Amino acid sequence: MNNKKIELPRVLIVGCGDVGMRLLPLLRGRFRIFAVTSQESRRAELRAAGAVPVIADLDQPASLARLARLASCIVHLAPPQSEGMKDRRTRHLTAILPDHATLVYVSTTGVYGDCGGALADETRPVHPQNARARRRVDAERVLRAWARRSDSRLAILRVPGIYAADRLPVERLQKGTPALAAEDDVYTNHIHADDLARIVARALFRARPCRAYHAVDDSDMKMADYFDAVADAAGLPRPLRLPREKLQEAVSPMLLSFMSESRRLSNTRMKAELGVRLRYPTVNDALKEIFGRP
Repeated sequence: MNNKKIELPRVLIVGCGDVGMRLLPLLRGRFRIFAVTSQESRRAELRAAGAVPVIADLDQPASLARLARLASCIVHLAPPQSEGMKDRRTRHLTAILPDHATLVYVSTTGVYGDCGGALADETRPVHPQNARARRRVDAERVLRAWARRSDSRLAILRVPGIYAADRLPVERLQKGTPALAAEDDVYTNHIHADDLARIVARALFRARPCRAYHAVDDSDMKMADYFDAVADAAGLPRPLRLPREKLQEAVSPMLLSFMSESRRLSNTRMKAELGVRLRYPTVNDALKEIFGRP
């Protein structure tokens, strides 16, 4: 009788926050999972979720040596640092990654900048309009160069606003933060955190090499309509709507920047190539479940 233990393939999750924790149950039993954290205090949480914690810090290149050749599959969920035009963290990571690997990178739909509300697919050229998005474009370029150099398979997931029951703008609504008037409002894109975790898992197995995918749901909403939908579902007052010139006096520059880019992104490639079936096709589908309303 052969009692030899089957060795599972290994996957390394870099930046194991909320989406990473939702991803872990989808990978358990299929991989031996290693989860990178810079916080010693998260060891027990990660072990309880089925991962082997690895203490490392993308801002400290010397700490990354232990990641080299640890796994041939990598999920890169870590955001860039908060300043500069280049993503130093991704550059540090690619310096130690193995050849012939598979990597899924969670980027942002912000790489397109303002599309004027046009419907766009993944062939649209990137046009970042703020430093956050420029760092993401830099990360994508660095990862593409690494994939070509190392003969590795890369999937880039361009992700919009992530929401879940505990990731809704309820506090904003309670504070009465205003929104844009209808004539100035912008189109936004959304994805539920659980669906994003499922998309990441699919991409590990089914993504085509060096391929970008829009990890967005089927919602076709403007930003203030999204706030109205959450307010209605939560039983809160809808936000006051103001023209852009008045709104910029009432919100932070960062929030205003999100209100300055209008995009409607197609998810046809994600569905066709990754075979994704969304649990929450629209924001309203999720809100009905979250708040238990018909």
